[in-house]
Amino acid sequence: MFRLSSRSFALAALTLIACGSDDGAADKDTQSATAPTNPPGSSGGGGGSSGSSGGGSDSGTPVKPASTAVRFIAMGDTGTGSNDQLKIGNTIAAKCKASGCDFVTLLGDNLYDSGASSVDDPIWQEKFETPYAAVNLDFYAVLGNHDYGAGGAGTDFGKAKNEIDYTKKSTKWKMPAAYYHFTKANVELFALDTNMALFSQAGQQKTDVTAWLAASKAEWKIALGHHPYKSNGPHGNAGSYDGIPIPPVNGKSVKSFMDDVVCGKADVYFSGHDHSQQWLNESCKGTELAVSGAGAKTTELKGNNPSLFQSLELGFLYVVIDGKKLTAEFIDENGVVEFTHVITKP
Repeated sequence: MFRLSSRSFALAALTLIACGSDDGAADKDTQSATAPTNPPGSSGGGGGSSGSSGGGSDSGTPVKPASTAVRFIAMGDTGTGSNDQLKIGNTIAAKCKASGCDFVTLLGDNLYDSGASSVDDPIWQEKFETPYAAVNLDFYAVLGNHDYGAGGAGTDFGKAKNEIDYTKKSTKWKMPAAYYHFTKANVELFALDTNMALFSQAGQQKTDVTAWLAASKAEWKIALGHHPYKSNGPHGNAGSYDGIPIPPVNGKSVKSFMDDVVCGKADVYFSGHDHSQQWLNESCKGTELAVSGAGAKTTELKGNNPSLFQSLELGFLYVVIDGKKLTAEFIDENGVVEFTHVITKP
């Protein structure tokens, strides 16, 4: 059936994926293999972030309720600049005002269609600052394939640096490195660069994240990445993304990275890439899996992985971690809770 050479087929597949405004990936060791020593937002030696644990000191920032709980938003595939993105931003602002939030996590594809050309690119205002003007919180972001350019093929490796560098310019954007970690109370979050893994350039990342997870004393360990381990969306499962039979675009190296580094080490892995909301009823070695890629648009659900919940409504995850209890709510564009999942540790 396949008459193209492996190299030709891979290039064709990358082009095909990019056309879906939804696929591809990339990275380069020299740029993002290692995080800076104790970067802003990194756990470094003692945790913390570049902003306050309450999400900054801006006037009008929602006041965190009197509790030791950690509350945050998780969503991906946001950077369209559309009315739908703006609506989700306003819904998040209302939810955080009512229930309290410490920060937001963005799960990649932050700036469609090909990332930012510089820290001064007008795309930042159109597709990040304006849609989230009402949300006075820190946004901890990971890189997606569209952030690496080439229309989503993710092969313009240098573009990732523009998103890292924007951290120094923005009051709310937080990306101290292509991959990094940070701590909030009893929760440590590990922001991954799955694009590097997709192209088998994750050697240093594998070493670093393995060490970070092993050294973590946090009660809860949460991994954040763009590409899913399993998904019922059109991209599907790592190792067979988009039904393409050859690496790198099939995500075989993403699966290997997850199997070796994250699965069984983190409590939950939140991802995007597929534009839907899913909580899978399968784990990877005990690590629970959720897809929250409906922050600005949705596609379809056609896979058959067992799931506790899946939806094509626009929306986001609202996560509350209080002591040994994690409560995750999928919330739609109108602020309605569609699904609640609770994980309780002994």
